[in-house]
Amino acid sequence: MATFTFKAMDLAGVTAGGEVEAVSKQDVADQLKERGLIVIDIAHKYRSMELNLQLFARVKANDLAISTRQLATMVSSGMTLLKALFVLENQANSKLLKGSIAAVRHDVEAGLLLSDALERHPKVFGTLYVSMVRAGETGGVLEESLLRIADQLEKDASLRRQVRSAMIYPTLVISFAVIVMLALVAFLIPVFENVFKQFGGNLPTLTKFMVGFSHLLTRQWYVLIFFVIASVGSVLYFKRSKWGRPHWDAFKLRVPMKIGDVVQKVALARWSRTLSSLVSAGVPIIQALEITGKTSGNAVMENAMDSVIASVKSGGTIAEPLRESSVFPPMVSQMVGVGEETGALDSMLTKIAEFYEDEVAAAVKALTSIMEPAMIILVGGIVGVIVISMYLPLFKVYDQIK
Repeated sequence: MATFTFKAMDLAGVTAGGEVEAVSKQDVADQLKERGLIVIDIAHKYRSMELNLQLFARVKANDLAISTRQLATMVSSGMTLLKALFVLENQANSKLLKGSIAAVRHDVEAGLLLSDALERHPKVFGTLYVSMVRAGETGGVLEESLLRIADQLEKDASLRRQVRSAMIYPTLVISFAVIVMLALVAFLIPVFENVFKQFGGNLPTLTKFMVGFSHLLTRQWYVLIFFVIASVGSVLYFKRSKWGRPHWDAFKLRVPMKIGDVVQKVALARWSRTLSSLVSAGVPIIQALEITGKTSGNAVMENAMDSVIASVKSGGTIAEPLRESSVFPPMVSQMVGVGEETGALDSMLTKIAEFYEDEVAAAVKALTSIMEPAMIILVGGIVGVIVISMYLPLFKVYDQIK
C-alpha cells in the first residue's frame, strides 16, 4: 500500500483534496468515483525528509526480458492473464518491477487492456514494449509479441554489454594515469620546487607551468573541483539539450581510432533489430518508423527517420531516403529495398541486425587491441612531461657550470 494525494470535484463543482491509502492510482480513482467525486489529479505522496529512492531506481533489461518471457510462456499455456501477472509479481526480484507489475495487474483487473496498463509505467515499459504488446492484442497473438519483446530486450542488453566491456580497460587506464599525475604533481613537484629556489634565476616555461599547477592542486584545490564539476555539467547539459544532442551524436560518429565506426554499427544494429521486431509484431509502418527513430539512441539516425516517414506518407519507399543518408551504408539501403520488393522486410532487417551485431563484436575486439598501445603511450606521456619539467632546471644549471 502507498499514500496518494488527490484533487477532485463533486457534482456541484466544489473542489476537494486529501490523502488516500491505496495500491495504485487506479484504486484511488475507483474509491473517489464511489464517493461521487470527479478526479482532477492523483499523485504519490513522499515524506519531506525521506529520500525517494524509486526516482533513481531502474529495471535491468535482463530482468525485464526474463519476466516477459515467463509471461509469454504462461499465457501460451492457457493461464489467464491476471493469474500470470500475479505469478510474475511474486517472482520478480526488482522492487520497481514488482510494484509496476502489481499496479498493472490491478489496472487489468479493473478492465483496462494490458497495453494501456503498461503505458501508465513508462519508466519500466517503454514505447517499443507497449506498442508491440498493443499490436499483439489487436492481432490475437499476444504470446508471440511477448516472445519478440523478450528477444529484443536480450539482444539489446547483449549489445550494451559488449560496448561496456570494451570501455572497462581504457577507463581503468585513464583513471590510473590521472591518479599518478595528481600524485606526482602534489608530492613530487613541491620537493623539486624547494631545490629550484636554491638555484635562483628564471625557471623554464614548462617547469613554471607544472609548479603553478602544483600550487593550484595543493592550495586552491576547491577551484579545480569547481572547474571539473562545471565542465562535466556543461558537457552533460550540451549532450541532453535539443540543440546540442544532434551535434554530439554526429561528433560520436566521427571519432577516430575506430570508435566512430563502433558507434555507427551499434546504432545500425539497434535500429534494424527494433524495426524488424515492430514490423514482425504487426505495428503499422509509420508508427514503427517513429518508434524506431526515438529508440535508436542517435539523433542523426532519428533525423533520418523523419525523411523516411515523409517518403512513406507520400507513397515512396523506405530504401530511397536511406540511400541519401550518410549514417546508413549502401548495403543497408539495398537490403531494405529488396525486402520491400519481396514483402520480406522483417526478415531482411533481422539479417541486417545479425550482421551488424557480429560486426560490433569484431570491431570491439579490434578497438581493444588499438586502445592498449594508445593507453600505454598516454600514461608514458603524462609521466614523461612531469619528469622532464622537473629536470629541465637541472640541465640549465649544468650548462651554466660548464
